[in-house]
Amino acid sequence: MKGKLKEAVRNPTVLLDRFINCRFLTEEICTPLEVEDYVPQPIPEVSPPKWHLAHSTWFFEQFLLVPFCPSYKVYDKDFAYLFNSYYNNAGDRILRPNRGLMSRPPVSEVMAYRAYVTEAVTELLKEGTPNSQMLTIIELGINHEQQHQELLVYDIKYILGNQPTFPEYGNRFINEAENKSLDWIEIEEGVKSIGFSGEGFSYDNELGKHKVYLAPYKISNKLVTNGEFIEFIESGAYENFNLWHSDGWDFINNGAIKAPLYWHKVKDRWQIYTLGGLKDINPHLPVQHVSYYEAFAFAEWKGMRLPTEFEWETAADQFSWGQLWEWTSSAYLPYPGFQKAPGAIGEYNGKFMVNQQVLRGASVATAENHSRKTYRNFFAPPSQWIFSGIRLAQSL
Repeated sequence: MKGKLKEAVRNPTVLLDRFINCRFLTEEICTPLEVEDYVPQPIPEVSPPKWHLAHSTWFFEQFLLVPFCPSYKVYDKDFAYLFNSYYNNAGDRILRPNRGLMSRPPVSEVMAYRAYVTEAVTELLKEGTPNSQMLTIIELGINHEQQHQELLVYDIKYILGNQPTFPEYGNRFINEAENKSLDWIEIEEGVKSIGFSGEGFSYDNELGKHKVYLAPYKISNKLVTNGEFIEFIESGAYENFNLWHSDGWDFINNGAIKAPLYWHKVKDRWQIYTLGGLKDINPHLPVQHVSYYEAFAFAEWKGMRLPTEFEWETAADQFSWGQLWEWTSSAYLPYPGFQKAPGAIGEYNGKFMVNQQVLRGASVATAENHSRKTYRNFFAPPSQWIFSGIRLAQSL
C-alpha cells in the first residue's frame, strides 16, 4: 500500500495516541449491542460485529507484529483462518458467507484478542524503535480499522433493521436536513487536476495525480431528498423499464425492490428504520440506502445524470458534503501509473478494479479525519445497505 505520512505522524507518541483512540472507538460503537447481536450475518455482504472486531485486530497482528516483532507470540494460530478477509497471500480463510456461523470463539475471547494485540502494538510504539516501514503499516492499520468502523455501523443497522421489532441502537449516525435552497453550481470547461498530492495519508487508488478534460457542467448544491424520491416512487418509476439499466431492471424485479432499503409502507404512510428505531419519513432529509441502479434511474427520471467522479472532485469545494457517500457515474478503474504494492498489502484495492462503481464524499458514519475529497470509495451497483445518497448533475 502506497501512502504518505506527515512528519508528525512519524513520531511514535503521536501515532500511539491515534492508535489507542481508534481501537477504543471500534469497541465503543458496539457498546449498545447485546452479546447476541455480535454474531448474526443476515446476508453475505453483512459481516457480524464480532468478525469486524477480530479482523481489524488480525490485520495488525498479521502485517505488523508477525513480520516485524520476533518476540511476538501469535494469540491463536486458528484466528488467521477465521478472520482473514480476502488476502490470498496471507493464506486460507473461511468463506465470506460463513462468517456468521462461528459461535466460537465467543465474543469474550475476541475482546481478549483485541486487548492482547493492542497491548503488543502499544509496547512497540512506546519502545520508540519502529522503523519507517513499521510506522507506515501502523498508519495503514489505523485507516483500515476506520474503514471497518463505518462498515460496522452499516452492518449493525442491517442486523437490527431486519428484526421484526425494529430495535433501537441509539441516536447516532443520523442525517440532517440541508436547510438551503436548491442551487446549481456551474463549472467551466477545462483541464482539471485529479487525485491526491501533498502531505498526509492516502490510499494507493488516489495516487497518480493527473489531468482530465471536463466539458462544462453544473452540479447540485444539495442531495436528493426523501420527498423527491417519494415522487419518483409514486410516478411508477419502479415499473418503468425505460429508466433502468438492464442489470438494474433485473435487480429490482428479482429482489421485488420497490423503495430504498429500510423503507416500509404502513397504512399508506412511508416509514423508515433508523438507528433510533422506526420513524415516519422526513421528506426534507436526504434519501439514503439507494443502490447505484436506483440513483441512475432517479437521475434518468429527472432528465439529468449522476456526476463523474472527476466532476464531483472538481466541484467539491463549492458544496457541503459528508452526510452520505454519493454515487458517481464512474467505474472504479486505476489512475494513470497505478501500481500495486507487492504481497498481501497489494490486494487492498487493485484487485477490485472491476464491476465496481465509485462513490465520493463521506458519511455520518465515517471516522473523524478519515475523509478527503480525493477519497475513492467503491461498491458494487446493487449495494443498498451502505450509507449512500444522490447528487445530480447536468451537462451545459
